[in-house]
Amino acid sequence: MDRRDVIKGMGAGALTLTVPAGAFAQAENYPAQPMHIYIGFPAGSGADILGRYFTNRLSQITGKTIVVENRPGANSNIALGLVAKAKPDGYSILFSANSNMAGSRYLFKSLPFDTVQDFVPAGTFAQIVFVVVVAPDSKINSIADLTAFLKTTDRAKYGYTNQMGILCAELYKSMTNSKAEGVSYRTAPEALPDVTNGTLDFMIMDGTFAAAQVRAGRLKCIAVTTGHRSDSFPGVQTMQEAGLKNFDLSPWWGAYFPKGTPQPIVDKFSAWILQIAKEPETAKFLESVGAVPHHDTPKEANARLLADIELWGPIFKAANIQPQ
Repeated sequence: MDRRDVIKGMGAGALTLTVPAGAFAQAENYPAQPMHIYIGFPAGSGADILGRYFTNRLSQITGKTIVVENRPGANSNIALGLVAKAKPDGYSILFSANSNMAGSRYLFKSLPFDTVQDFVPAGTFAQIVFVVVVAPDSKINSIADLTAFLKTTDRAKYGYTNQMGILCAELYKSMTNSKAEGVSYRTAPEALPDVTNGTLDFMIMDGTFAAAQVRAGRLKCIAVTTGHRSDSFPGVQTMQEAGLKNFDLSPWWGAYFPKGTPQPIVDKFSAWILQIAKEPETAKFLESVGAVPHHDTPKEANARLLADIELWGPIFKAANIQPQ
């Protein structure tokens, strides 16, 4: 049995709960009031575009109001903290990427929550392509061009808005022995003008937001961070094809409840999320925004998160990222 199998077993065991009889009755009437979906990014961001598609479908399926709570800031940790402390009644749900749930512990010395102990996964629903972008009129047309440029200057800058953007950029720099200063932005839309006008030399950003910008000619995409090419960015090479061996990083998104939420409610919500993720219309939508469907059950999502936490430690170390 390999390490991932052991972790999967741990994940399954961690979700084995004794369910009070009253919880089933509570789940039968769920939802009896509006559900609040927390997203750690602002309206108009890639995460928001993704989240609102699923919340709209949830509203259609349940016939209930879904309130989207955009709570950006602190690399999404504000949203995570709010849900971690919320009443575990099924009406406060977090939509978050594994870069937050697995990566935050390697970026921050102390957090007011534990992404494993304080949350209950309800399943996954999408995997996102991240892309390396430059200004549309930039002379940089490939990763080789970018690397060569970075080696000629000590003033290069790149932008980031989240953990995945930092990890990808720092790992790329480490693997190519390149230098560039990271500049933090609250949102991708806020960073867009600085990429477009060349203030930033490059950015590795969420393909969900970048896809429309690339199609509109406001950004040039020179690589994707996944191990395989993306249909959303035709003709664009992978980082591996550009010579960065084993470079394969892309976040998956899942839904999470606060610890203590009755398992029958989690399971009921999970069934809705998995139903949406498997719909043909969802696959078409996700392709248009640089993503593909993902549909882990709660136990599978928990095991995947535990595996990522273990596997990402050495990657953060290789990228020379120190917790702040």
